[in-house]
Amino acid sequence: MVDEHERDEDRAVYIISVAAELAGVHPQTLRIYERKGLVAPQRTAGNTRRYSDRDIALLRQIQDLTQDGGINLAGVKMIIELQAKLDALRAETDELHERLGKREQDADAEGKIVPLTSVFLPPWQGRPRP
Repeated sequence: MVDEHERDEDRAVYIISVAAELAGVHPQTLRIYERKGLVAPQRTAGNTRRYSDRDIALLRQIQDLTQDGGINLAGVKMIIELQAKLDALRAETDELHERLGKREQDADAEGKIVPLTSVFLPPWQGRPRP
């Protein structure tokens, strides 16, 4: 479920000159970042780049990594990709925890007791006879 704040963050409203000023870089730097695959601004019907607040935050992160961290653009791209994978894994983990919690609630509500032998039977024990 996407909340209103996330929608506002993703709304592409800044033209390249404003985005560059907000990020503290030259507009040409943003074009370079786009060519390198570091940022993907949305485009208008007239093919004009539009940047969102999320894009501006990413641009500032790129600046911090390159200027303060001394990391080259290839390294920055790897970091951004790893962060995206980590975010996806966290979301998946949250979903799995939610599903597991729901299962536990359902089992508690039903009050079922499951015998251990129906779940696990050690290999040294034979199957019980019916």
